[in-house]
Amino acid sequence: MRKLLFAIMCIFALLVGAYPLLYAFVESKYTFLSSKAPEVLHNIIWKTAFLAHIIFGGLALFIGWRQFGPTFRSKYTGLHRAIGKIYIIAAIISSVSALYMGFYANGGLVSETGFILLAITWLMTTAIAVAKIRSGQVIQHQQLMTYSYACAFAAVTLRLWYPLLKNMIGDPVNSYVIVAWLCWVPNILIAYFLNRRVKA
Repeated sequence: MRKLLFAIMCIFALLVGAYPLLYAFVESKYTFLSSKAPEVLHNIIWKTAFLAHIIFGGLALFIGWRQFGPTFRSKYTGLHRAIGKIYIIAAIISSVSALYMGFYANGGLVSETGFILLAITWLMTTAIAVAKIRSGQVIQHQQLMTYSYACAFAAVTLRLWYPLLKNMIGDPVNSYVIVAWLCWVPNILIAYFLNRRVKA
């Protein structure tokens, strides 16, 4: 069952990680950009942050799952470190971009706060994980990277929860407000229990 759940997680990570490619082949009116006000879309800083967020966030999501697995980490140490470095750079760029974008989130203050806190949590867990591995604290590094990827995986859970909520309550705006928190807080809780289990 655990292997099946991990495989499902990997499939979702790969699919959503490749999501930025959508913007190269699909008109903006059929994407998330259609929900943004014209003044936001014409803001070059926001547009740059958006592109950086989806490209590097997609990359982090696409490669990050491979880091989980003691056999891979011990057998392919060099590859593990190389993927880790790419993930860290991608996560930092994407989270900083998301932090800026959070102030423009649909749904008002509640959803803005949710996405801003998600960006800060992702940035901080990733940065502290780097500090831990540099000081030789391997277990703490692994635990923090679990939290970091839980934040990255919010890109997946958002796309699962939002249509479900929208169909359940019939209100796209309030669904988005709820999903601004639901897409990542449960992920962090799951990461917490996974870390407790590994520590035990």
